[in-house]
Amino acid sequence: MQISFEDVNKTLQEVRPYLLVDEGDIELIEVTEKNIVKVKLLGACAECPMASMTLRAGVEKVLMQKIPAIKRVEAINL
Repeated sequence: MQISFEDVNKTLQEVRPYLLVDEGDIELIEVTEKNIVKVKLLGACAECPMASMTLRAGVEKVLMQKIPAIKRVEAINL
């Protein structure tokens, strides 16, 4: 099952307020054919030493609970 970009982006809106509190943000870049979600961490999140934990324990966990077909979430640098 292919996941829609719009569905993932809508779910990210639930996570975004938590990142904004710490002056960070997230941008959805791509949802691959293999259901891998690629995001870019912005603001304070881009430089935070805890970014990988935020990605796994926060963003990925929420996305995979809401959209079980997601295989993983990857942060990319553009």
